[in-house]
Amino acid sequence: MRRATLPISIYATTVFSASGLLMMLEILAGRLLAPYIGVSLYTWTSIIGVILAGVSLGNWLGGVWSDRKGDERGAAIVLAICGTTCIAVLLLLSVLAPYLQGFNLSAMSASFIYVCGLFFAPAFLIGIITPLLTTLALKRSSQPGHIIGMMHALAAAGSILGTFLAGYWLIQYFGTHNLIIACGLAFYLLSFPFFLGHARKRDTVIAAVSILIALLAYQREAFTSPCKKESQYFCIRVVNASDMVPFGYANAMVLDHLMHGVNHATRADMLVYSYVHAIDEIIKIHFAGNITSLDYFFAGGGSYTHPRAVNALYPAARVTVAEIDPAVTWVAQEWMNVNTSKMRIRHHDARLALRENPPASFDIIIGDVFHDVTLPYHLTTREYLQLVKNRLRPNGFYAMNVVDTGVDPKLVKSIIKTLQSEFNFVDIWLEQNQPSVLRQTYVISASNNRNLPNSIHSTQGFKRQWVKVTDNILQSGTPLAELPLLTDDYVPVERLIAALVLQH
Repeated sequence: MRRATLPISIYATTVFSASGLLMMLEILAGRLLAPYIGVSLYTWTSIIGVILAGVSLGNWLGGVWSDRKGDERGAAIVLAICGTTCIAVLLLLSVLAPYLQGFNLSAMSASFIYVCGLFFAPAFLIGIITPLLTTLALKRSSQPGHIIGMMHALAAAGSILGTFLAGYWLIQYFGTHNLIIACGLAFYLLSFPFFLGHARKRDTVIAAVSILIALLAYQREAFTSPCKKESQYFCIRVVNASDMVPFGYANAMVLDHLMHGVNHATRADMLVYSYVHAIDEIIKIHFAGNITSLDYFFAGGGSYTHPRAVNALYPAARVTVAEIDPAVTWVAQEWMNVNTSKMRIRHHDARLALRENPPASFDIIIGDVFHDVTLPYHLTTREYLQLVKNRLRPNGFYAMNVVDTGVDPKLVKSIIKTLQSEFNFVDIWLEQNQPSVLRQTYVISASNNRNLPNSIHSTQGFKRQWVKVTDNILQSGTPLAELPLLTDDYVPVERLIAALVLQH
């Protein structure tokens, strides 16, 4: 009896562990690729679809193989190769990323190619394990139903545990690259009991290939994470951006693969990005220059460029920032010359943080939450805008930036339609003489009591001029009546920005 139980327990442990490692790789795929393709619905669709395809094919092949000549030595080889492919992911990324970045691929195409190239093989090999070991266990048991049910349950339990461990704890403490290496080592460890008594001299080839891949990856610095800080939300980097300022030294914060803000080392009032500068200048016009002691609420901190400038320009102003990621705040403080001592920081979802305040708490609410082609949907809906209006004072002002295509920006139009259901004056702004491009950053402003002029000139910093383009945009392309009003129940952002995602 003991002889029959011990091997089955090893099979069961292996199925549980391999399933957990598979889900860890799935979570790690999103984080590993974020600095290259960002994180969006399209990224996760590619990851889930490709890994499921690999596992499905592996399950089928593992079942066929187990009916023919699959044995413990075969399981040992598959597990060892799984470990090698995990290490190879980092090597392949160091080769694939520079190559693919030379092409002008759409977000959807890039996501699919990256995931296929890096994670299909590990998923396929891991998929072989469960049917192979289940069949071997069935040969040692007189209770087939018990064995099949146990293996399915253990595979599911391992997947659940791997998901929670990676997403809630391991990534933010150990980093993506270290965890991928750990997954590879774990597969080697799982293969060890199956090699005992079955190893052959030619199996040293697997070890030699694994060592070679590891050496090549080390030589290409593939084991080194590009992140200065890796959190549960972002790969955070800081890069030199001195070439973007007219003098002195500046740093830029990069969240995943998108540059989020530029901070001058000594000039906190310098607003390098045009959309941030535009919001600041539009505020001055809206309040007729009476802006020295206003209450600001920022949905999104990022590099804290605008909150930092407000503190520098208007020391009597009160600044509240809702930044969901504490690591972003830490990097801004340590590396972006941001002093948050005069700010009220809430490391919380912006909508929930805003809800904590009583009605009429703020003069200005600014939404800077767009991240590449993704944004928190719940910060665009009518229900959220009703909350914004309620938390603004009678003369309050709301502004946000939106990334959309330069031709018929459907998301911008839907946001305008939604804003118009709550505010009397809603406008879209672009910098004067800005060339027509496929990808555009729009500034949207809204209030209930002030019709702004058609153009605004900068009063400090870079010499710029911004113009209203509301009528031009709303009167061309898709009619506003055909676009949805955004609600908590219906926010089809991906459909609205499909042209942006699919463009080359």
